[in-house]
Amino acid sequence: MSQPAPPASTTELQAVIGLEVHLHLNTRTKIFSAASTDYFGHEPNTYTDPLTLGLPGTLPTLNARAVDLAIMFGLALGCDVSGFTQFHRKNYFYPDAPKNFQLSQYDRPIARNGAVFVDGERIGITRAHLEDDAGKLMHPLYAPYSLLDLNRAGMPLIEMVTEPEIRSPEQARNFLTLIRATAQSLGVSEANPEEGQMRCDVNVSVHVPGTPLGTKVEIKNLNSFRSVQRALEYEIARQTRVLRAGGSVSQDTMGWDEGGGRTFVMRTKEGEADYRYFPEPDLPPLDITPEWIARVRAQMPELPLQKRERYLAAGLRETDADSVSVDVPVSRFLDEALSHDPELDLQKLANWLLTDVAGWLSAKELNLKASNLTPAHLAALVGLVEAGTISGKMAKELLPDVMEGADPTELVRARGLSVVTDIAAIQAAVDAAMAANPAAVEQVRAGNLKAANALFGPVMKAMNGQAGPDVVRRVLNERLGV
Repeated sequence: MSQPAPPASTTELQAVIGLEVHLHLNTRTKIFSAASTDYFGHEPNTYTDPLTLGLPGTLPTLNARAVDLAIMFGLALGCDVSGFTQFHRKNYFYPDAPKNFQLSQYDRPIARNGAVFVDGERIGITRAHLEDDAGKLMHPLYAPYSLLDLNRAGMPLIEMVTEPEIRSPEQARNFLTLIRATAQSLGVSEANPEEGQMRCDVNVSVHVPGTPLGTKVEIKNLNSFRSVQRALEYEIARQTRVLRAGGSVSQDTMGWDEGGGRTFVMRTKEGEADYRYFPEPDLPPLDITPEWIARVRAQMPELPLQKRERYLAAGLRETDADSVSVDVPVSRFLDEALSHDPELDLQKLANWLLTDVAGWLSAKELNLKASNLTPAHLAALVGLVEAGTISGKMAKELLPDVMEGADPTELVRARGLSVVTDIAAIQAAVDAAMAANPAAVEQVRAGNLKAANALFGPVMKAMNGQAGPDVVRRVLNERLGV
């Protein structure tokens, strides 16, 4: 199956993108057996059981928690989750599938017909269904063999499929950011791509707007949001070049070469008939009742878009509300810090978290969780500045110790760092600075107000940096007659 070339080399071509997102669910055991899901970082093939290994005589038992999490995720995506759902056997023969089939949901997904809004545009959610994950094949460099690790096999998995309504690689990345934040906010999944808890395949084609969609190509094995964006950028450009040259795009499954920055053909795309779906005889169908949905809905916490609206209402800048609301660890930290001192200015607290704290973490190549900073200590540090107890400069000097777990209030007390509020002492320091630099005084009095900066520094130095900058400015202006 191929796509004809556009009618003219100058015809505008538009990308059409659909995503298939796989999320590991936060359950203690695998979806159809009692094997633990805590396999990451452990020896290969140590978190298996007879069912995972596909041994004869084993029977699946559905994990009820996985079903609840799938319902919750579907509700968050605006999906219909009511009524009848059923598991099917999806047959394929590959080393990472010991049973020679995957237990999935064919025409009866647990969630269907939803939508989310990304960059102000509606992205339809075709379906989200439950299934068990496969194992993992590893290919040692230059070795004439592959290795198989079945620890991942049987992990509870949600596969979510979008409508082909994403229009750019950047929008695809923003969509994935929102989905990860939604899954993390709900506690449905840790959604960590680095640990394989969130994976994405993309389908992409290009076509002339107003004409039928082009031939789609699937790109697999994308292990980061950055890879998704780069792979889409490359593949859109490749398909455009092919069509511009009068060629045609074939429906292939492609891989992504991260180092080379290019896609490559893996295999021709399987058709639905190749999987020979049929209902799983060892698992009864489920009827998701209104009462079941109400129970799950009552457990749902605040979603990222709801969090964004709350931040905006509280006075947070729109750009900061956008970034914080989809960064679950940062938003939780910010909310907890504010809970320790609700009178703090949310924007000022966010400024410290997103600028000074983020800069320190970046320099140390750490994330927020890996530091010893606590929400209570950050709130205390910002509170000391807001109260005028210490200056912003002092707070920045204390920050490295606070990041290591020190209590800022104790640091201020132990180091005697409180801001000097003795007006007489500040006036004396101003008089001394003016006497030492009469030229600057004359320039100010002649109308060059910026010349006062030459006096401000010496005053702050004389006060050991402990005078309030606003107070120093006020006293300088009074003494200079400004």
